[in-house]
Order: sequence, then C-alpha cells, then structure tokens
Amino acid sequence: MTTEETQALWTQQYDAIVERMRAGAGPGLAQPADIAGLTGLQQMQAMLDGRLPYPHIADTLDYGLVEVGEGRAVFQGTPQLKHYNPLGTVHGGWYATLLDSALGCAVHTMLPVGRGYTTAELGVNIVRAASHKSGPLRAIGTVLHAGRQLATAEARIVGADGKLYAHATTTCLVFEVPAR
Repeated sequence: MTTEETQALWTQQYDAIVERMRAGAGPGLAQPADIAGLTGLQQMQAMLDGRLPYPHIADTLDYGLVEVGEGRAVFQGTPQLKHYNPLGTVHGGWYATLLDSALGCAVHTMLPVGRGYTTAELGVNIVRAASHKSGPLRAIGTVLHAGRQLATAEARIVGADGKLYAHATTTCLVFEVPAR
C-alpha cells in the first residue's frame, strides 16, 4: 500500500470512529455507575463504540482513539497550524499529549475491575518535525509490564509512510479505585 493509500485509509477509519463517538455519548466524563463492573479494556472499547463519553481534549487537540486491544492503544491526530508554537513548529505538548494518551490507555486496557492508574513518569523524544502538511499520524502504545502497583509502556508516533516522529515511555502507578 502506498503512503497516500495508507493516509486515505487512516482518514476514513478516523472519520468513521469520530462520527460514531460523537453520535453516541459524545465528549464528557464517564460516571462511576457507567463503568462499574467493567475492566479497563471493556471501558476503552465502550468509549470507542460510543457507549461511553470520550475526553474533551480529543476535540481540543484534534486527535482520538482509533483502536484498542489487550495491552495496546492507538490514537490518531493530524497536526494543524493551531498546534504550532511561536517558532513555527508543532508544539512539543501536542506530541506529548498524543503519546501520553496512547501510553495511558494501553495501560488502562490491562486493568481489572476496580483498578485505576495515574501517570508517574513520562519521557518523550521528538525525532522528526511534523507539520500541517504531514497528514495523519498515529501514536501506538504498547504495555511492557502490568503489575499490581506499577505498569510501564512505550509508544511511537509514526506517519503513514512508516517514518518515526517521536517515541515515549511511561511508568504508571496502579491502585484500587475507592468505592463511591
């Protein structure tokens, strides 16, 4: 498949998912009753299916979840001029947010019912400049270790041509979610 064909496929997949999520629960916060009894993977799948709300930041930074599986989460975003810093390049925070989302959600897919997580450490390396001409980019997060108290993961932002734009690692604290 050519780069252009991959970009077209990614755009088509992303548009269909965004439409489904907006037609479903839309942006917002899931209520405790909505996620009670669901594993992390079930929660992520419900968000992807539009049964649970997706976070507002997805609209703010024009990116979103496109795929989840056990120990894996894929997000897609397209850098735009509004994501540039004053120096005329895509702000590092855009890369970091896309990577942090893929990393954290990959960890989330490994959580049993009643467990939560928070990011304790995030390391980001930007290796290629993206621009509003780059087209869609994907952040692919994969869990390396999922323990009772700590989880680690790695993620990469890649273009449709397979080129690496950035990579990151995370350490997450895993904890019991208090009953409400």
